[in-house]
Amino acid sequence: MLKALRSLAICGVAVLYCSLAVAEQKPNIVLFFIDDWAWNGSPVRMDDSAANSQMPVLEMPHVERLAKEGMKFTNAYASPQCSPSRVCVQTGQSSPRNGFTVYMNDRGQDHYDAKGYPGFPVVPCVSDMTIDPDAVTIPEALKPLGYVSAHIGKWHMRGDPGEEGYVLHDGDTDNKPGNTLPQNANRRLPEDLTDPKLMFSVTEKAIGFMEEQVQASQPFYLQISHYAMHEGRECLPETREKYVRQPAVQEYYKRHGTTAETINRKQDPAVWLGMGEDLDGRIGAVLDRIDSLGIGDNTYVVLVSDNGYRHDELLLDSSLTQPHHGHKWWVWQGGIRVPTIVKGPGIAAGSTFTGNVVNYDFLPTFVEWAGGDPSTLQNIDGVSLSKYMAGEKPDETFLNRSIYFHYPHYRTTMPHSAVVSGDFKLLHFYERPDIPMLFDLSRDRGEVHNIATAQPQKHKQLYDDLMAYLTHVEARVPKPNPEYDPQTYQNAREYKQRKAWGPFEGSRPLEADER
Repeated sequence: MLKALRSLAICGVAVLYCSLAVAEQKPNIVLFFIDDWAWNGSPVRMDDSAANSQMPVLEMPHVERLAKEGMKFTNAYASPQCSPSRVCVQTGQSSPRNGFTVYMNDRGQDHYDAKGYPGFPVVPCVSDMTIDPDAVTIPEALKPLGYVSAHIGKWHMRGDPGEEGYVLHDGDTDNKPGNTLPQNANRRLPEDLTDPKLMFSVTEKAIGFMEEQVQASQPFYLQISHYAMHEGRECLPETREKYVRQPAVQEYYKRHGTTAETINRKQDPAVWLGMGEDLDGRIGAVLDRIDSLGIGDNTYVVLVSDNGYRHDELLLDSSLTQPHHGHKWWVWQGGIRVPTIVKGPGIAAGSTFTGNVVNYDFLPTFVEWAGGDPSTLQNIDGVSLSKYMAGEKPDETFLNRSIYFHYPHYRTTMPHSAVVSGDFKLLHFYERPDIPMLFDLSRDRGEVHNIATAQPQKHKQLYDDLMAYLTHVEARVPKPNPEYDPQTYQNAREYKQRKAWGPFEGSRPLEADER
Protein backbone atom coordinates (compact mmCIF):
# COMPACT_ATOMS: atom_id res chain seq x y z
CA MET A 1 0.00 0.00 0.00
CA LEU A 2 2.79 2.40 0.93
CA LYS A 3 4.72 1.67 -2.27
CA ALA A 4 1.57 2.29 -4.33
CA LEU A 5 0.94 5.64 -2.68
CA ARG A 6 4.50 6.71 -3.33
CA SER A 7 4.27 5.80 -7.00
CA LEU A 8 1.18 7.99 -7.31
CA ALA A 9 2.90 10.93 -5.63
CA ILE A 10 4.20 12.25 -8.92
CA CYS A 11 0.61 13.00 -9.85
CA GLY A 12 0.07 15.50 -7.07
CA VAL A 13 1.23 16.93 -3.77
CA ALA A 14 -1.89 15.70 -1.98
CA VAL A 15 -1.07 12.07 -2.67
CA LEU A 16 2.49 12.59 -1.47
CA TYR A 17 1.20 14.14 1.74
CA CYS A 18 -1.06 11.11 2.36
CA SER A 19 1.88 8.76 1.86
CA LEU A 20 4.01 10.62 4.37
CA ALA A 21 1.12 10.79 6.84
CA VAL A 22 0.68 7.02 6.69
CA ALA A 23 4.40 6.54 7.33
CA GLU A 24 4.39 8.96 10.26
CA GLN A 25 1.59 7.06 11.94
CA LYS A 26 3.55 3.82 11.89
CA PRO A 27 5.87 3.51 14.88
CA ASN A 28 9.46 2.43 14.42
CA ILE A 29 10.78 -0.53 16.42
CA VAL A 30 14.36 -0.92 17.64
CA LEU A 31 15.38 -4.12 19.43
CA PHE A 32 18.68 -4.25 21.31
CA PHE A 33 19.52 -7.96 21.64
CA ILE A 34 22.35 -8.43 24.15
CA ASP A 35 24.39 -11.63 24.31
CA ASP A 36 24.84 -13.66 27.54
CA TRP A 37 23.52 -10.98 29.88
CA ALA A 38 22.12 -12.09 33.21
CA TRP A 39 18.86 -10.88 34.73
CA ASN A 40 20.97 -9.11 37.35
CA GLY A 41 23.63 -7.90 34.89
CA SER A 42 22.89 -4.17 34.92
CA PRO A 43 22.58 -1.45 37.59
CA VAL A 44 18.79 -1.51 37.07
CA ARG A 45 17.14 -3.41 39.90
CA MET A 46 14.91 -5.82 37.97
CA ASP A 47 12.97 -6.67 41.13
CA ASP A 48 12.59 -3.71 43.46
CA SER A 49 12.46 -6.06 46.45
CA ALA A 50 15.75 -7.82 45.60
CA ALA A 51 19.08 -6.05 46.01
CA ASN A 52 20.84 -8.86 44.12
CA SER A 53 18.72 -8.28 41.00
CA GLN A 54 21.20 -5.62 39.87
CA MET A 55 24.94 -5.14 39.31
CA PRO A 56 25.72 -2.09 41.46
CA VAL A 57 29.41 -1.79 40.54
CA LEU A 58 28.64 -1.42 36.81
CA GLU A 59 27.73 2.01 35.42
CA MET A 60 25.13 1.96 32.61
CA PRO A 61 23.35 5.33 32.70
CA HIS A 62 21.62 4.84 29.35
CA VAL A 63 20.11 1.50 30.39
CA GLU A 64 18.97 3.20 33.58
CA ARG A 65 17.46 5.94 31.44
CA LEU A 66 15.47 3.34 29.49
CA ALA A 67 14.09 1.93 32.72
CA LYS A 68 13.13 5.39 33.97
CA GLU A 69 11.41 6.30 30.70
CA GLY A 70 9.77 2.92 30.05
CA MET A 71 8.63 -0.36 31.55
CA LYS A 72 10.77 -3.07 33.10
CA PHE A 73 9.62 -6.68 33.18
CA THR A 74 10.33 -8.46 36.45
CA ASN A 75 9.53 -11.94 35.14
CA ALA A 76 10.83 -12.09 31.58
CA TYR A 77 12.07 -15.37 30.11
CA ALA A 78 14.11 -16.61 27.18
CA SER A 79 15.69 -19.82 25.94
CA PRO A 80 18.70 -21.26 27.81
CA GLN A 81 21.07 -20.78 24.86
CA CYS A 82 21.62 -18.00 22.35
CA SER A 83 20.68 -19.57 19.00
CA PRO A 84 17.36 -21.10 20.10
CA SER A 85 16.48 -17.80 21.73
CA ARG A 86 17.11 -15.92 18.50
CA VAL A 87 14.88 -18.30 16.57
CA CYS A 88 12.10 -17.86 19.16
CA VAL A 89 12.27 -14.09 18.75
CA GLN A 90 12.18 -14.26 14.95
CA THR A 91 9.33 -16.78 14.70
CA GLY A 92 7.13 -16.23 17.76
CA GLN A 93 7.44 -19.96 18.39
CA SER A 94 8.72 -21.85 21.42
CA SER A 95 11.82 -23.99 21.02
CA PRO A 96 9.91 -27.29 21.23
CA ARG A 97 7.66 -26.12 18.41
CA ASN A 98 10.33 -24.74 16.07
CA GLY A 99 12.75 -27.59 16.76
CA PHE A 100 15.81 -25.33 16.96
CA THR A 101 16.80 -26.27 20.50
CA VAL A 102 20.60 -25.92 20.38
CA TYR A 103 23.25 -24.69 17.94
CA MET A 104 25.04 -28.06 17.83
CA ASN A 105 23.70 -31.63 17.79
CA ASP A 106 22.83 -31.97 14.13
CA ARG A 107 24.23 -35.48 13.74
CA GLY A 108 22.19 -38.66 14.04
CA GLN A 109 19.09 -40.14 12.51
CA ASP A 110 15.39 -40.23 13.36
CA HIS A 111 15.74 -37.12 15.53
CA TYR A 112 18.25 -38.74 17.91
CA ASP A 113 21.92 -38.02 18.56
CA ALA A 114 22.85 -41.66 19.09
CA LYS A 115 26.61 -41.21 18.51
CA GLY A 116 27.32 -38.10 20.51
CA TYR A 117 27.00 -39.50 24.05
CA PRO A 118 27.42 -43.29 24.00
CA GLY A 119 26.78 -44.97 27.33
CA PHE A 120 24.82 -42.05 28.78
CA PRO A 121 21.46 -42.70 30.49
CA VAL A 122 19.30 -41.31 27.68
CA VAL A 123 19.76 -40.73 23.98
CA PRO A 124 19.54 -36.95 23.40
CA CYS A 125 17.91 -35.31 20.43
CA VAL A 126 19.22 -33.56 17.37
CA SER A 127 18.21 -29.99 16.63
CA ASP A 128 17.05 -28.13 13.57
CA MET A 129 19.94 -26.17 12.09
CA THR A 130 18.04 -23.32 10.45
CA ILE A 131 14.78 -21.45 10.74
CA ASP A 132 11.89 -23.48 9.31
CA PRO A 133 11.14 -22.22 5.78
CA ASP A 134 7.43 -22.15 6.64
CA ALA A 135 7.89 -19.96 9.70
CA VAL A 136 6.94 -16.30 9.38
CA THR A 137 9.74 -14.10 10.71
CA ILE A 138 9.55 -10.56 12.05
CA PRO A 139 10.44 -8.81 8.76
CA GLU A 140 8.12 -11.10 6.81
CA ALA A 141 5.25 -10.26 9.15
CA LEU A 142 5.99 -6.52 9.11
CA LYS A 143 6.65 -6.04 5.38
CA PRO A 144 2.94 -6.20 4.37
CA LEU A 145 2.33 -3.52 7.02
CA GLY A 146 4.73 -1.16 5.24
CA TYR A 147 7.97 -1.85 7.11
CA VAL A 148 11.55 -2.32 6.04
CA SER A 149 13.80 -4.35 8.37
CA ALA A 150 17.50 -4.59 9.21
CA HIS A 151 19.48 -6.99 11.35
CA ILE A 152 22.92 -5.75 12.43
CA GLY A 153 25.41 -7.88 14.35
CA LYS A 154 25.23 -11.48 15.53
CA TRP A 155 22.78 -13.72 13.62
CA HIS A 156 23.86 -17.23 14.79
CA MET A 157 20.91 -19.09 13.26
CA ARG A 158 22.67 -20.17 10.06
CA GLY A 159 21.08 -19.33 6.74
CA ASP A 160 20.82 -15.99 4.99
CA PRO A 161 19.08 -13.16 6.91
CA GLY A 162 18.10 -11.74 3.53
CA GLU A 163 15.98 -14.81 2.87
CA GLU A 164 14.11 -14.06 6.10
CA GLY A 165 13.20 -10.57 4.88
CA TYR A 166 16.05 -8.36 6.12
CA VAL A 167 17.10 -5.79 3.54
CA LEU A 168 20.26 -4.89 5.45
CA HIS A 169 22.26 -7.40 7.49
CA ASP A 170 25.74 -8.74 8.22
CA GLY A 171 25.18 -12.23 6.85
CA ASP A 172 25.37 -15.56 8.64
CA THR A 173 27.43 -14.32 11.58
CA ASP A 174 28.17 -16.31 14.74
CA ASN A 175 30.32 -15.54 17.79
CA LYS A 176 33.59 -15.28 15.89
CA PRO A 177 33.35 -11.75 14.42
CA GLY A 178 32.75 -10.33 17.90
CA ASN A 179 36.01 -11.78 19.21
CA THR A 180 38.24 -9.18 17.60
CA LEU A 181 41.32 -10.15 19.63
CA PRO A 182 43.34 -13.34 19.11
CA GLN A 183 42.41 -16.02 21.60
CA ASN A 184 46.00 -16.13 22.87
CA ALA A 185 45.89 -12.38 23.68
CA ASN A 186 44.91 -13.16 27.23
CA ARG A 187 47.06 -10.86 29.32
CA ARG A 188 46.44 -7.30 28.20
CA LEU A 189 44.12 -5.34 25.99
CA PRO A 190 46.02 -3.70 23.12
CA GLU A 191 46.31 0.05 23.56
CA ASP A 192 44.99 0.68 20.05
CA LEU A 193 41.73 -1.30 20.49
CA THR A 194 38.97 1.00 19.18
CA ASP A 195 36.08 -1.32 18.31
CA PRO A 196 35.74 -3.93 21.09
CA LYS A 197 33.19 -6.66 20.31
CA LEU A 198 32.43 -4.59 17.15
CA MET A 199 30.21 -2.41 19.35
CA PHE A 200 31.11 0.82 17.62
CA SER A 201 30.90 -0.39 14.01
CA VAL A 202 27.64 -2.24 14.67
CA THR A 203 26.20 0.95 16.16
CA GLU A 204 27.42 3.13 13.30
CA LYS A 205 25.80 0.82 10.75
CA ALA A 206 22.54 0.72 12.70
CA ILE A 207 22.40 4.50 12.97
CA GLY A 208 23.03 4.80 9.24
CA PHE A 209 20.05 2.55 8.55
CA MET A 210 17.81 4.67 10.80
CA GLU A 211 18.90 7.86 9.10
CA GLU A 212 18.12 6.48 5.65
CA GLN A 213 14.63 5.35 6.67
CA VAL A 214 13.78 8.62 8.37
CA GLN A 215 14.90 10.54 5.29
CA ALA A 216 12.63 8.30 3.20
CA SER A 217 9.72 8.62 5.68
CA GLN A 218 9.80 4.84 5.93
CA PRO A 219 8.76 3.00 9.12
CA PHE A 220 11.37 0.45 10.12
CA TYR A 221 12.27 -2.48 12.30
CA LEU A 222 15.90 -2.52 13.43
CA GLN A 223 17.45 -5.35 15.41
CA ILE A 224 20.85 -4.55 16.87
CA SER A 225 22.26 -7.89 18.00
CA HIS A 226 25.40 -7.05 19.95
CA TYR A 227 28.25 -9.51 20.47
CA ALA A 228 28.68 -8.15 24.00
CA MET A 229 28.35 -9.42 26.72
CA HIS A 230 29.54 -12.79 25.36
CA GLU A 231 32.83 -14.20 26.57
CA GLY A 232 35.95 -13.19 24.74
CA ARG A 233 35.93 -10.10 26.93
CA GLU A 234 36.86 -6.83 25.26
CA CYS A 235 36.50 -3.14 26.09
CA LEU A 236 38.23 0.14 25.44
CA PRO A 237 41.52 0.26 27.38
CA GLU A 238 40.55 3.55 29.02
CA THR A 239 37.25 2.08 30.22
CA ARG A 240 39.08 -0.85 31.78
CA GLU A 241 41.42 1.53 33.58
CA LYS A 242 38.43 3.25 35.17
CA TYR A 243 37.29 -0.04 36.70
CA VAL A 244 40.81 -1.16 37.61
CA ARG A 245 40.80 1.77 40.03
CA GLN A 246 37.50 0.67 41.55
CA PRO A 247 38.10 -0.45 45.18
CA ALA A 248 36.04 -3.64 44.79
CA VAL A 249 38.10 -4.65 41.76
CA GLN A 250 41.36 -3.94 43.56
CA GLU A 251 40.16 -6.11 46.42
CA TYR A 252 39.31 -8.86 43.91
CA TYR A 253 42.87 -8.80 42.60
CA LYS A 254 44.24 -9.14 46.12
CA ARG A 255 41.87 -11.99 46.95
CA HIS A 256 43.00 -13.92 43.91
CA GLY A 257 46.71 -13.21 44.29
CA THR A 258 47.01 -11.21 41.08
CA THR A 259 47.26 -7.63 39.87
CA ALA A 260 45.81 -5.48 37.11
CA GLU A 261 49.02 -6.09 35.15
CA THR A 262 49.16 -9.88 35.51
CA ILE A 263 45.52 -11.03 35.50
CA ASN A 264 44.25 -12.95 32.50
CA ARG A 265 41.92 -10.85 30.35
CA LYS A 266 39.25 -13.56 30.52
CA GLN A 267 39.21 -13.44 34.31
CA ASP A 268 39.53 -9.70 34.73
CA PRO A 269 36.37 -8.13 36.21
CA ALA A 270 37.57 -4.71 35.02
CA VAL A 271 37.35 -5.88 31.40
CA TRP A 272 33.85 -7.30 31.88
CA LEU A 273 32.68 -4.13 33.62
CA GLY A 274 34.33 -2.01 30.95
CA MET A 275 32.59 -4.04 28.25
CA GLY A 276 29.27 -3.33 29.94
CA GLU A 277 29.90 0.40 30.16
CA ASP A 278 31.09 0.58 26.54
CA LEU A 279 27.96 -1.29 25.47
CA ASP A 280 25.84 1.18 27.42
CA GLY A 281 27.52 4.02 25.57
CA ARG A 282 26.59 2.48 22.22
CA ILE A 283 23.00 2.02 23.38
CA GLY A 284 23.04 5.67 24.36
CA ALA A 285 24.36 6.68 20.93
CA VAL A 286 21.34 5.03 19.28
CA LEU A 287 18.91 6.60 21.77
CA ASP A 288 20.44 10.03 21.21
CA ARG A 289 20.19 9.64 17.43
CA ILE A 290 16.56 8.58 17.71
CA ASP A 291 15.89 11.81 19.59
CA SER A 292 17.88 14.01 17.22
CA LEU A 293 16.08 12.52 14.22
CA GLY A 294 12.80 13.60 15.77
CA ILE A 295 11.33 10.10 16.02
CA GLY A 296 11.61 9.60 19.78
CA ASP A 297 7.88 9.91 20.36
CA ASN A 298 7.11 7.40 17.64
CA THR A 299 9.71 4.70 18.28
CA TYR A 300 9.54 1.63 20.50
CA VAL A 301 12.86 0.61 22.01
CA VAL A 302 13.23 -2.92 23.39
CA LEU A 303 16.23 -4.08 25.42
CA VAL A 304 16.56 -7.78 26.18
CA SER A 305 19.12 -10.55 26.66
CA ASP A 306 19.21 -13.74 24.60
CA ASN A 307 19.55 -16.06 27.60
CA GLY A 308 20.26 -16.11 31.31
CA TYR A 309 23.76 -16.16 32.74
CA ARG A 310 25.66 -16.16 36.02
CA HIS A 311 28.00 -13.20 36.36
CA ASP A 312 30.64 -13.66 39.05
CA GLU A 313 31.11 -9.89 39.00
CA LEU A 314 28.03 -9.60 41.21
CA LEU A 315 30.18 -10.94 44.02
CA LEU A 316 32.42 -7.86 43.93
CA ASP A 317 29.82 -6.60 46.38
CA SER A 318 30.25 -8.88 49.39
CA SER A 319 26.72 -8.14 50.59
CA LEU A 320 25.15 -9.81 47.53
CA THR A 321 24.63 -13.42 46.47
CA GLN A 322 23.49 -14.97 43.20
CA PRO A 323 19.71 -14.68 42.85
CA HIS A 324 19.29 -17.75 40.66
CA HIS A 325 20.29 -21.39 40.39
CA GLY A 326 22.18 -22.54 37.31
CA HIS A 327 23.19 -20.58 34.26
CA LYS A 328 23.20 -20.70 30.46
CA TRP A 329 22.29 -24.12 28.95
CA TRP A 330 20.08 -25.03 31.93
CA VAL A 331 16.38 -24.27 32.28
CA TRP A 332 16.87 -23.37 35.91
CA GLN A 333 16.02 -19.69 36.45
CA GLY A 334 19.67 -18.75 35.98
CA GLY A 335 19.51 -19.95 32.39
CA ILE A 336 16.17 -18.56 31.27
CA ARG A 337 15.30 -15.43 33.27
CA VAL A 338 16.48 -12.29 31.47
CA PRO A 339 16.43 -8.49 31.83
CA THR A 340 13.80 -6.83 29.65
CA ILE A 341 13.00 -3.12 29.34
CA VAL A 342 10.69 -1.42 26.81
CA LYS A 343 9.93 2.24 26.18
CA GLY A 344 7.74 3.80 23.53
CA PRO A 345 4.41 5.43 22.71
CA GLY A 346 1.80 4.85 25.41
CA ILE A 347 4.18 3.11 27.84
CA ALA A 348 4.20 4.81 31.24
CA ALA A 349 7.59 6.03 32.41
CA GLY A 350 9.04 4.14 35.35
CA SER A 351 6.42 1.37 35.15
CA THR A 352 6.86 -2.31 36.02
CA PHE A 353 5.13 -5.42 34.70
CA THR A 354 5.25 -8.48 36.94
CA GLY A 355 3.42 -11.07 34.83
CA ASN A 356 5.36 -13.81 33.06
CA VAL A 357 6.47 -12.87 29.55
CA VAL A 358 8.73 -14.72 27.15
CA ASN A 359 10.84 -13.87 24.12
CA TYR A 360 8.41 -15.45 21.66
CA ASP A 361 5.88 -12.77 22.64
CA PHE A 362 7.81 -10.17 20.65
CA LEU A 363 6.63 -11.09 17.15
CA PRO A 364 2.88 -10.70 17.85
CA THR A 365 3.60 -7.58 19.91
CA PHE A 366 5.51 -5.97 17.04
CA VAL A 367 2.75 -6.86 14.59
CA GLU A 368 0.16 -5.15 16.79
CA TRP A 369 2.36 -2.08 17.21
CA ALA A 370 2.63 -1.94 13.42
CA GLY A 371 -1.14 -1.88 13.04
CA GLY A 372 -1.59 -5.55 12.17
CA ASP A 373 -3.71 -8.27 13.72
CA PRO A 374 -1.58 -10.75 15.70
CA SER A 375 -4.43 -13.27 15.69
CA THR A 376 -3.76 -13.87 11.99
CA LEU A 377 -0.30 -15.28 12.76
CA GLN A 378 -0.37 -19.04 12.39
CA ASN A 379 1.43 -21.69 14.47
CA ILE A 380 2.92 -19.35 17.03
CA ASP A 381 3.06 -19.55 20.81
CA GLY A 382 3.54 -15.90 21.72
CA VAL A 383 0.85 -13.39 22.59
CA SER A 384 0.89 -9.64 22.06
CA LEU A 385 1.95 -7.62 25.09
CA SER A 386 0.88 -4.33 23.52
CA LYS A 387 -2.19 -3.73 25.67
CA TYR A 388 -0.34 -4.56 28.88
CA MET A 389 2.41 -2.12 28.00
CA ALA A 390 -0.31 0.45 27.41
CA GLY A 391 -1.55 -0.05 30.98
CA GLU A 392 -4.24 -2.73 30.78
CA LYS A 393 -4.22 -5.10 33.75
CA PRO A 394 -3.69 -8.74 32.76
CA ASP A 395 -6.43 -11.22 33.59
CA GLU A 396 -5.96 -14.60 35.28
CA THR A 397 -5.82 -16.40 31.94
CA PHE A 398 -2.74 -14.45 30.96
CA LEU A 399 -1.15 -14.54 34.39
CA ASN A 400 -1.48 -18.33 34.60
CA ARG A 401 -0.69 -19.21 31.00
CA SER A 402 1.99 -21.80 30.42
CA ILE A 403 5.34 -20.95 28.84
CA TYR A 404 7.59 -23.79 27.76
CA PHE A 405 11.33 -24.49 27.73
CA HIS A 406 13.03 -27.48 26.15
CA TYR A 407 16.69 -28.49 26.15
CA PRO A 408 16.77 -32.18 25.16
CA HIS A 409 20.58 -32.24 24.95
CA TYR A 410 23.75 -32.98 26.86
CA ARG A 411 26.53 -30.47 27.36
CA THR A 412 27.43 -29.60 30.93
CA THR A 413 23.71 -30.25 31.23
CA MET A 414 21.46 -33.27 31.06
CA PRO A 415 18.35 -33.28 28.83
CA HIS A 416 15.45 -31.52 30.53
CA SER A 417 12.32 -29.43 29.97
CA ALA A 418 10.26 -27.00 32.01
CA VAL A 419 6.94 -25.20 32.14
CA VAL A 420 6.23 -21.99 34.05
CA SER A 421 2.62 -21.16 34.93
CA GLY A 422 1.89 -18.26 37.26
CA ASP A 423 4.05 -18.65 40.36
CA PHE A 424 4.78 -22.33 39.73
CA LYS A 425 7.51 -24.00 37.74
CA LEU A 426 7.89 -27.67 36.89
CA LEU A 427 11.13 -29.19 35.66
CA HIS A 428 11.41 -32.62 34.11
CA PHE A 429 14.77 -34.40 33.79
CA TYR A 430 14.65 -37.25 31.29
CA GLU A 431 17.38 -39.21 33.11
CA ARG A 432 15.37 -39.26 36.33
CA PRO A 433 11.64 -39.20 35.59
CA ASP A 434 11.20 -40.77 39.03
CA ILE A 435 12.16 -37.47 40.72
CA PRO A 436 9.28 -35.00 40.29
CA MET A 437 10.34 -31.34 40.44
CA LEU A 438 8.08 -28.41 41.38
CA PHE A 439 8.86 -24.93 42.74
CA ASP A 440 6.87 -21.95 43.96
CA LEU A 441 8.85 -19.07 42.47
CA SER A 442 6.95 -16.46 44.47
CA ARG A 443 8.58 -17.83 47.61
CA ASP A 444 11.64 -19.57 46.24
CA ARG A 445 13.37 -17.56 43.50
CA GLY A 446 16.50 -19.66 43.88
CA GLU A 447 14.70 -22.99 43.32
CA VAL A 448 16.03 -24.41 46.57
CA HIS A 449 12.96 -26.28 47.84
CA ASN A 450 11.35 -28.97 45.70
CA ILE A 451 7.67 -29.07 46.72
CA ALA A 452 6.50 -31.76 44.28
CA THR A 453 5.73 -34.30 47.00
CA ALA A 454 3.94 -31.66 49.07
CA GLN A 455 1.76 -30.58 46.14
CA PRO A 456 1.27 -33.71 44.00
CA GLN A 457 -1.87 -32.41 42.30
CA LYS A 458 -0.14 -29.24 41.14
CA HIS A 459 2.78 -31.28 39.91
CA LYS A 460 0.49 -33.62 37.98
CA GLN A 461 -1.38 -30.70 36.44
CA LEU A 462 1.77 -29.05 35.13
CA TYR A 463 3.41 -32.35 34.13
CA ASP A 464 0.37 -33.35 32.09
CA ASP A 465 0.32 -29.87 30.57
CA LEU A 466 3.98 -30.05 29.56
CA MET A 467 3.75 -33.55 28.09
CA ALA A 468 0.55 -32.74 26.19
CA TYR A 469 2.17 -29.64 24.73
CA LEU A 470 5.34 -31.47 23.67
CA THR A 471 3.19 -34.07 21.97
CA HIS A 472 0.99 -31.44 20.31
CA VAL A 473 3.93 -29.60 18.72
CA GLU A 474 5.71 -32.88 17.86
CA ALA A 475 8.76 -31.95 19.90
CA ARG A 476 11.74 -34.27 19.89
CA VAL A 477 11.99 -35.99 23.26
CA PRO A 478 14.97 -38.02 24.59
CA LYS A 479 14.55 -41.76 25.03
CA PRO A 480 16.16 -44.27 27.42
CA ASN A 481 19.50 -45.59 26.22
CA PRO A 482 19.47 -49.43 26.02
CA GLU A 483 23.30 -49.30 26.10
CA TYR A 484 23.56 -47.15 29.21
CA ASP A 485 26.87 -47.72 31.01
CA PRO A 486 27.04 -46.08 34.48
CA GLN A 487 30.84 -46.15 34.52
CA THR A 488 31.13 -44.37 31.19
CA TYR A 489 28.70 -41.75 32.37
CA GLN A 490 30.47 -41.17 35.68
CA ASN A 491 33.83 -40.84 33.92
CA ALA A 492 32.56 -38.06 31.67
CA ARG A 493 34.24 -34.71 32.26
CA GLU A 494 31.01 -32.87 33.08
CA TYR A 495 29.55 -35.53 35.39
CA LYS A 496 30.06 -33.60 38.65
CA GLN A 497 28.41 -30.50 37.21
CA ARG A 498 25.45 -32.51 35.95
CA LYS A 499 24.89 -34.21 39.27
CA ALA A 500 25.27 -30.97 41.22
CA TRP A 501 22.69 -29.17 39.08
CA GLY A 502 20.48 -32.13 38.27
CA PRO A 503 17.21 -33.18 39.94
CA PHE A 504 16.94 -33.47 43.70
CA GLU A 505 14.42 -34.34 46.37
CA GLY A 506 13.67 -32.06 49.29
CA SER A 507 15.99 -29.07 49.48
CA ARG A 508 19.30 -28.69 47.68
CA PRO A 509 22.46 -27.43 49.40
CA LEU A 510 23.33 -23.84 48.58
CA GLU A 511 26.47 -23.11 46.64
CA ALA A 512 29.20 -20.83 47.91
CA ASP A 513 28.01 -17.84 45.89
CA GLU A 514 24.38 -18.30 47.02
CA ARG A 515 24.92 -18.14 50.77
